[in-house]
Amino acid sequence: MPQTLVVKIGTSSLTQPETGSLALSTIASLVETLSRLCQQGHRVVLVSSGAVGVGCTRLGLTERPRTIALKQAVAAVGQGRLIRVYDDLFTALQQPIAQVLLTRGDLVRRSSYLNVERTFQELLRLGVIPIVNENDTVAVDELKFGDNDTLSALVASLVRADWLFLLTDVDRLYSADPRRDLNAQPISLVSHLDELKELQVQVGDRGSSWGTGGMTTKISAAQIATSASVRTVITEGRFPQNIERVLQGEAIGTQFEPQPKPVSARKRWIAYGLVPAGKLYLDDGAVHAIRDAGKSLLAAGIVAVEGDFESQDAIVLCDRSGHEIARGLVNYSSIELQKVRGHQSEQIESILGYPCPETVVHRDNLALSI
Repeated sequence: MPQTLVVKIGTSSLTQPETGSLALSTIASLVETLSRLCQQGHRVVLVSSGAVGVGCTRLGLTERPRTIALKQAVAAVGQGRLIRVYDDLFTALQQPIAQVLLTRGDLVRRSSYLNVERTFQELLRLGVIPIVNENDTVAVDELKFGDNDTLSALVASLVRADWLFLLTDVDRLYSADPRRDLNAQPISLVSHLDELKELQVQVGDRGSSWGTGGMTTKISAAQIATSASVRTVITEGRFPQNIERVLQGEAIGTQFEPQPKPVSARKRWIAYGLVPAGKLYLDDGAVHAIRDAGKSLLAAGIVAVEGDFESQDAIVLCDRSGHEIARGLVNYSSIELQKVRGHQSEQIESILGYPCPETVVHRDNLALSI
């Protein structure tokens, strides 16, 4: 049965670790694999890192840029080279591709989010492989995805994918870094992310010298994707043909099972697509009402307000100790909430002097944190 696949390949797999130059044999194998999958009727999206690494090589830089301006300039140099290599190889196999460069700002507004979704669906309908990367050249720091693991998970959610493959420099998830700990145990299947805590899995957040990701970001990506019912696989990027073997039922890499009760598309957009502008700290009663009873947030349950935000901005809801419990779209500005927090809903109009919504965050605009 044809399926929708999102494949993310990291800089550590695309480039030579010693020089940062492109690993052309790996890229050629990836292109052959994805082209075969399309010929079999699957819909494929490729999320590809590597623009900054390729740009560094073209410019003779020996380490990854540290300043935002230099990184953006280097990415502009590398992105053209990277997409040309992909285009040459895919064209040889008569597989059309498209370049899609995104920033988180493209997903913040609901209208633009839906427009991006429609564009992806049309490309996939046409049999095109969209090649996605963060638009490093124009992205501002507060609207960056931060890493392509997160970007790939959001894209998988956006296109309602069946599978997300995270191709990296290790063959699967381990209980510790196998390059440093000989006693590290391989993990083949994760039914729920809480299992990783029980196994005391230790993950570092260091990627390769040319990349930005690490195993921590891949687990976070798996959390986003599995909440959207996307089965997620971590496997070795040097062997892209593993994708086909996994689809055929082989137990390769680490698989994260999708959640049985997926979060709605709108709530995934709220939880992962938006950038929070502030925080609300809640009393125990409000935390219970939201987390356990599925209620909306009322002003009476707010004990503190942090940040400067307006009505309809995204905010984080926390308990008294600052632990995140949910995210949502707020119906009040931070200035208004400073005045009405802790008060009953029927008191708000007299305090502010004008009619206001009964709820601070309605349950339909609230997404629980996992």
